[in-house]
Amino acid sequence: MSGTAAPDRVDAAPRIIGIVQARMGSSRLPGKVLRPLAGRSVLGRVVRAASDSGVLADLVVATSTDPIDDAVVAECDQLGVAYHRGPVDDVLDRFLGALAAHPGDAVMRFTADCPLLDPEIITLVASVYRAVPGLDYASTSIARTLPRGLDVEIVRAETLRTVGRLATDHHRVHVTSYAYTHPELFRVLGVTLTPDRSALRLTLDTEQDWALVSAITDHFGDVSVPLAKLTDWLDGQPHLRALNADVRQKRLEES
Repeated sequence: MSGTAAPDRVDAAPRIIGIVQARMGSSRLPGKVLRPLAGRSVLGRVVRAASDSGVLADLVVATSTDPIDDAVVAECDQLGVAYHRGPVDDVLDRFLGALAAHPGDAVMRFTADCPLLDPEIITLVASVYRAVPGLDYASTSIARTLPRGLDVEIVRAETLRTVGRLATDHHRVHVTSYAYTHPELFRVLGVTLTPDRSALRLTLDTEQDWALVSAITDHFGDVSVPLAKLTDWLDGQPHLRALNADVRQKRLEES
């Protein structure tokens, strides 16, 4: 029987694993991942948002073997979420170890300094990935329209393993950066959402960021707030938006 061969890299209902990178040793805001926000840790809020997306077959926190991160492990136990421990500075190696222990076809990468993640955006990016056969990587940060701190990315598991063999230096800290900076090697897709809200900074890296995020959670409480609802409220709070407007984001080459 003759016929056209099926494409090599078409995914049928890929098994998506969520991996959250988390450690206590932040240079600008140490211990930020376990700070409390409306009664829940920053890490706990990230884990909840990822779980509430409904797209993950498994979820694991990738932390380090540094004794200071015993506290992260204890929080994972409290949250009932799996964890994997690996090198402090080679975050990519941590992800590959987590993936080996929790196999899947694709990995959604989360960072534990994004307590305002919107589960609906996670669901959307997973849907886009599933809809495009042969995609190696998709992210909302390639052409940024979202506030920093709400970005979502997904990478094919085999692509992540390839990156693990090729990446050096800062690419091993940023996990996926080798893939999206080498589009000649990988099939990369940027996901954009309108309107453009990229001027907002809703991540957690400095005390100024903490002041803003704390004010938001004081107002909304212990819930995941949809992006539109959050930004509509912030539109009327210029004094809050100004709190971290001057914070400089680290360059890709900076760890």
